[in-house]
Amino acid sequence: MPERARAMRTAVPALVTAGLLLTACGTTPKPDDRAAGAGPRKTTAPAPAAVATAAATLGGSGTACALPVSFALAEGWEPKAVKDPENPEFAALTRQGPAVVRCEVDAKPAGNIGYLRVWTAPKGPARAALEGFVRAEKGSSAVAFRETRAGALPATEVTYSVRDKEERAFAVATPEGTVIVHLGGLDTDEHRAMLPAYELAKRTTKAG
Repeated sequence: MPERARAMRTAVPALVTAGLLLTACGTTPKPDDRAAGAGPRKTTAPAPAAVATAAATLGGSGTACALPVSFALAEGWEPKAVKDPENPEFAALTRQGPAVVRCEVDAKPAGNIGYLRVWTAPKGPARAALEGFVRAEKGSSAVAFRETRAGALPATEVTYSVRDKEERAFAVATPEGTVIVHLGGLDTDEHRAMLPAYELAKRTTKAG
């Protein structure tokens, strides 16, 4: 663990349960368009060289979070279901655009300051849900969408910036609704350090 990351730990609040610190909803430029006055795109990172080791599965029967999909978790990452996400009292924390957060996977035990969050949205095209999700991220810009696959499933993926910090997410449509898996972190360096865990989740996603 770098000294910088350890020094920042005490400044990072808890990210789960009713006190979950989610970015409040806001208004952003139309996806695929650069924000007015925004500088050059800074969100395209090289593919991670490291490969994460699968240590557990999330989303299936008996796992920490019941989800419409399942995927592998990297070693050391700890999942926890979000309590009462539909409660309107916590909407500012548990909703982002069309999506409601269901599960958070903490990277701190694995040595990074960040998380994977799993969100669900109503049935519909994965891209439409992901576009709404990004539009609702206050301060987002430099949005780049692409069609890809998550495991064997068709998926839409996005890379974008939030106040100069890199973010990314992928979305898949299922019979139970759209699932969005979002990777966040303390800063862009932490985000990129956690890409192997994100890629593992995407590579191993299965319906049901």
